[in-house]
Amino acid sequence: MPLFGKKDPQPKKATMGKKEDDARPKIEDKYELKDLLGTELTLKFLFRFRGAFSQVKLAESKERPEQYYAVKIIDKRALKGKEDSLENEIQVLRRLRHPNIVQLVETFEDKNKVYLVMELVTGGELFDRIVEKGSYTEKDAADLMRQVLEAVHYMHEQGVVHRDLKPENLLYFSSDEESKIMISDFGLSKMEDSGIMATACGTPGYVAPEVLAQKPYGKAVDVWSIGVIAYILLCGYPPFYDENDANLFAQILKGEFEFDSPYWDDISDSAKDFIRMLMCVDVEKRYTCKDALSHPWICGNAASDRNIHDSVSAQLKKNFAKSRWKQLMHAIAMVHKMQRLALSSQSEPQKQKAAGAGSSSLPTTAEDEEQVEPKATKQAFNATKAVRQFQLRGVTSSD
Repeated sequence: MPLFGKKDPQPKKATMGKKEDDARPKIEDKYELKDLLGTELTLKFLFRFRGAFSQVKLAESKERPEQYYAVKIIDKRALKGKEDSLENEIQVLRRLRHPNIVQLVETFEDKNKVYLVMELVTGGELFDRIVEKGSYTEKDAADLMRQVLEAVHYMHEQGVVHRDLKPENLLYFSSDEESKIMISDFGLSKMEDSGIMATACGTPGYVAPEVLAQKPYGKAVDVWSIGVIAYILLCGYPPFYDENDANLFAQILKGEFEFDSPYWDDISDSAKDFIRMLMCVDVEKRYTCKDALSHPWICGNAASDRNIHDSVSAQLKKNFAKSRWKQLMHAIAMVHKMQRLALSSQSEPQKQKAAGAGSSSLPTTAEDEEQVEPKATKQAFNATKAVRQFQLRGVTSSD
């Protein structure tokens, strides 16, 4: 079914007096929409869909009672000019069928909204579960990484690059103790056969050096991100950190990270070797997912069974609770700033109309995004340019 009212290449002759919307399947025919599960009003989503406000609702299948799904409801008005981004995400999700990837079940569309019916995942975020556990070992971390690597290996075999792997996008399927981990959020993903990837996108701290260096890149960027996640899972803090984005990106470009004492004293040498092979600046020497799955820390008995819960959970609470709060406050500040910019660019009648409506579509043009930096030293130039690209693109994709 073509989205956004697009016509099929050879449309059938329309019935007299029959509206196009009437011929479309309606979500209400198959699902009963229930409680609001949440709202998606994050900085990344704001930039990607120009201030879009999406809701996620619980839905029960009418054909199979007590079978529940999550339905993401997106306002079409906020998608204007960005329809291709959502189309790409849908195409990617339709291509992927793996037990560790959140599934897109089907899509619906009406005059005002797009509905994505997704597999319901209820187990919560990765870090929250680790903090709540009474015991946590390297073996636990290795099992988590094995599941992620298997899913990403499958994804890469299907020609898909995720481009935004991070802990927030790793969710537990259920609250069961032995629940599997699921990869979610394919909003920045790209199919390799759709063209060269060179856009600065991802999440600062998890993004690969070649992305920051503005070089064409591929599947290896996901492997780097998995290495960053593995590092955090074993100590509770990120390998790269600086309050200043330019300094952070300079660290990543050089691949500068340490296994600090005392946090890494009880971590096996095999685990450290595994991380080094994933976070290798030289793309040609960096492991593939297949290589990583064959590493002794993943497939052998090299992972330690020493309980590292106290140390890791303490660092997770210290570093990532603050990080989430800062992200939220930054997002709120950016919302207000973007709203002011949108209003200042309008005529007086438009301002009055926007004020009356209580919301507006936030304009962003390709011309606004393209900036040319003066030459400087190569390392500083790359870091500074990467910061600018991430700021202007809102850490999203345009390729």
